[in-house]
Amino acid sequence: MEKGTLLLTREQVASLLGIDECIAAVEAAFNSYAEGKTADPAVLGVHASNGGFHIKAAVMDCGRWFFVSKINANFPGNPKQFQLPTIQGIIAAFDAENGRPLSLMDSTEITVIRTGAATAVAAKHLSRADSSVITICGCGKQGRISLEAISKVRPLERAFAFDIDPNSAERFAEELSRQLPIEVKSVSNLAEALRESDICVTCTTSKHHFIEKDEVPPGMFIAAVGADNEEKQEIDPKLLQASKVVVDHLGQCLAIGDLHHAVQLGLMKREDVHAEIGEVIAKLKPGRTSAEEVIIFDSTGTALQDVAASAIVYDKAVRTGIGMMIDFST
Repeated sequence: MEKGTLLLTREQVASLLGIDECIAAVEAAFNSYAEGKTADPAVLGVHASNGGFHIKAAVMDCGRWFFVSKINANFPGNPKQFQLPTIQGIIAAFDAENGRPLSLMDSTEITVIRTGAATAVAAKHLSRADSSVITICGCGKQGRISLEAISKVRPLERAFAFDIDPNSAERFAEELSRQLPIEVKSVSNLAEALRESDICVTCTTSKHHFIEKDEVPPGMFIAAVGADNEEKQEIDPKLLQASKVVVDHLGQCLAIGDLHHAVQLGLMKREDVHAEIGEVIAKLKPGRTSAEEVIIFDSTGTALQDVAASAIVYDKAVRTGIGMMIDFST
């Protein structure tokens, strides 16, 4: 048995977690939850004047039983006002069989990578298999990992990059064109990009929807990633009403996802949601049933994803001797 609690920095976490293994682990976590092998994850949101905090927790069998609690701070004004990241936080991992604190690790990379992994898992099961053109809305780190992750599961050839800051979209296009075997182009006209696309990923901090019902072509798959509190919104509620909606966790999406807004307006009820993504993965409910249907994946991010990713990081760190051990009991 390892002794002490392992401390891992953001750089160390990034070196230990690859997107391919994270996609597989997140897919398995969703499947396990749908089959009733994993308890319901918990979430708590606390608002602050310029942002907010999310506390997410879950326990899951990852070869051993892990309990993880993640505290993330989300302050959109940080980059300009304080030269700090928008998202900062820590993950505490425990042995769920005896309660021993195993690790404290930076949460930023895990949050970004596991979210991208979930987007790829949803694209794998809900987008058309021949999807080759994608629009990324929001050209930060989440947009980057989303494009990389989806390129692992779909034969992408072209990508459009859209951002409220045109310079961010241009940098995104330039950098990702070099990193991936995909033609990436920055765009200012989102509606035109959507008409040419098979997949759209929204990963912004928007508080008002910008994906309009009339601008989405038949057969599109949309991963709505940015809305993770009740104030955020990216998708036209009428578009949700008209589409097949799949969620990562129904309770969370009813409370803080884009789905929340459609329900609040009386356009949808919880019974109108087609499935949780785990139910599709486990083949308990069908995914895409036609080439023409529009499918929206409302992704609020669950603690099960954090457990799956953290377990990979912790086990690899122990095997390779990365990180610093501290015994808090002394």
